[in-house]
Amino acid sequence: MPIENRPLREQVKEELLRRLGSGTIATSETINEVQLATELGVSRTPLREALITLEREGVITSERGRGFRFTPLSAREFRDLTAIVATLEALALRSSSPEHLAEIAPRLLEEAHAFAVPQAPHEVIERYDDAWHDLLLSGCTNDRLMKLITSLKVTMHRYERVALGDQDVLERSAAEHERIALCLRRGDLDAAVAALEENWTSGMDRILERFTD
Repeated sequence: MPIENRPLREQVKEELLRRLGSGTIATSETINEVQLATELGVSRTPLREALITLEREGVITSERGRGFRFTPLSAREFRDLTAIVATLEALALRSSSPEHLAEIAPRLLEEAHAFAVPQAPHEVIERYDDAWHDLLLSGCTNDRLMKLITSLKVTMHRYERVALGDQDVLERSAAEHERIALCLRRGDLDAAVAALEENWTSGMDRILERFTD
C-alpha cells in the first residue's frame, strides 16, 4: 500500500473499503488482522484504528473473542440508509442561506449539464455525485450534521460497490440534478428539497434493481 501524507489509519480504512468493493475481501469471513496487516505492510495499530472507525460507521461488527467481520448486506437496510441520508441532506439544504444557494445554483446547473451522459461506470458516477452534493450542501454550517451525512455515505457506498462493482455501467439521470439546480435558481427551496429527496429515491431504485438481498 503506497504511503501518503495522511494519517495511516485513514489510508488503511480506504484500502479496506476498496478491497470490500472489489470483492477481494469475503464478507462472510472473520477478518484476520495479522494476515491483513502483513498484506498492507502496516502494523496492527493503524489497522485496528481503521477497523474501530469502520465499526462506528456500521461497516463492520465485532464479536467478543472472535474479532471483526463485515456487517451482512441487506436491501432493507440500504433503503433505510437512503431514507436517512435523504432526510439529513434535506435538513442541510434548508439550513443553507438563500444567498449562498442562489450563488451556487448556476454552477450546480452547469456541472449537471457537463455530466449529462446517459450511462457511466459506477465509480465515475459515485465521484461525480459526491462532488455535486458536496457543492449543493456547501452552505450548511452545521458541522455535526455534515459529518453524520459523510459517515452514513461511507456505509451506503459499501452497499453500492458490493451490489454493483466499481466498473459496472449504471444508468443515471442528469435531469434530477438539473431540476434541483433550477429550483434553487428561481428561489423555490421547497421544490428543491422535494427534487433532492426524489433524486435519492430514484438512485436507490436504480441500485436495488441489481441488488440481491
